[in-house]
Amino acid sequence: MKQQTDTSLALVETTHLSIPQKISIALGGTGLLIILLSWWGQQPLFAPGLALPLSLLTITAGVIGYAHFTYRHLPEGIKNNGVMFSSLSNRGVWAYLTGILLTGFYVCLYWYAEYMTGVIQLFDPLSQFFRHRPADQWFVYGSLYTLGVLVLGVKFIYKYRHNRYQIIRTLSVMFFQLMFAFLIPAWMLMMNQPEFYFTYFWPLKYDYLFPSTVSWLKNSTNLGIFLVFWGVVMTFIATPVLTYFFGKRWYCSWVCGCGALAETTGDSFRTLSDKSLRAWKIERYLIYSVLVFITLVTILLWVNSYSQGGVLGEWSLTVSKTYSFVIGSMFSGVVGTGFYPILGNRSWCRFGCPQAAILGIFQKYFSRFRITTNGGQCISCGNCSTYCEMGIDVKAYAQRGQDIVRASCVGCGVCSAVCPRGVLRLENGSADIFDRASLTKL
Repeated sequence: MKQQTDTSLALVETTHLSIPQKISIALGGTGLLIILLSWWGQQPLFAPGLALPLSLLTITAGVIGYAHFTYRHLPEGIKNNGVMFSSLSNRGVWAYLTGILLTGFYVCLYWYAEYMTGVIQLFDPLSQFFRHRPADQWFVYGSLYTLGVLVLGVKFIYKYRHNRYQIIRTLSVMFFQLMFAFLIPAWMLMMNQPEFYFTYFWPLKYDYLFPSTVSWLKNSTNLGIFLVFWGVVMTFIATPVLTYFFGKRWYCSWVCGCGALAETTGDSFRTLSDKSLRAWKIERYLIYSVLVFITLVTILLWVNSYSQGGVLGEWSLTVSKTYSFVIGSMFSGVVGTGFYPILGNRSWCRFGCPQAAILGIFQKYFSRFRITTNGGQCISCGNCSTYCEMGIDVKAYAQRGQDIVRASCVGCGVCSAVCPRGVLRLENGSADIFDRASLTKL
């Protein structure tokens, strides 16, 4: 009876906002409004040295406060009560407004940076502090990106706090985003070194193996040769070895910045992924087409470089810019993130990321990683399929007692975490790394 009462109270709490929740939303909204008005008005509302910390602090306080007052009284286990009735998480008006805002931001970021003057000025004190140079649109983007991962990562931990696997992997993506995708590149710039992102490598960071970039790195600094060496080792040695032992999750769910944003900022939209066979077919055509595209571009650029322009000639720059515009900007940025509220949080990872394509091939055919099922315990509730952000119909595998070895699976473990019967287990070969009974509590 007590459990039924707790569940009923949890449903009420997640579908009807309390006063502390409303205050938290107002706080976060105030911080976001400062940024939006600075963007709209082409100048900060008031002194950036005051406006920026006020904005960041209120956003942080608002998100953490909302998470605390939303999840603190919920019973153990992962609850998603009311998610299908929320306008934001179920393609309602707020979802489309959010999508329009995100898409507009990415369009300005990539092609109309002159309209971001106000928000760039707003972030100038932070850039001067970390990099000793004025801010630009990319520093603004990196700062907001990192803020989203860290603050909404805390919210994610609040929500999944009864599951050790989810806590550890969330702390992992928060750490890699903060240190290796934000602070270290900023410090390298401050020391007049290349702004290098150690957690990105070819083919996701496609230009790191382009002849022009390799030549620039080698000649720009004494550290350049090491940076080229790092990129080559991570691409051709570390990736296949780590994927063999741990599956693609070692990168997609524990390290990658794209995955970090999807798992934290995009968590509310994970239920929107299309589970149809048609979507699966489109997924396979698109993602491998992108992989073939960037592979051919890279090979052509190296052949052209070796022949001193004898293959592509003046088209060399055009070829690289074409990939950068179509895939690097339009697909991964505008669609991949801007369409979170419409297509789900992993549309780029699922349909376009060439790194995920390579990792998926290794995972499906060579890796020890798999999700095992105990079909006799399945009650066909469908939680696993509903919350699979990669659009895998996990329930169909579970009902047949069939292990899940799909190239697209990123090993986030949420399907196993939301299963009420312990049907699903994430394993590496014979070693079980996710015993639900032992890892549900800290």
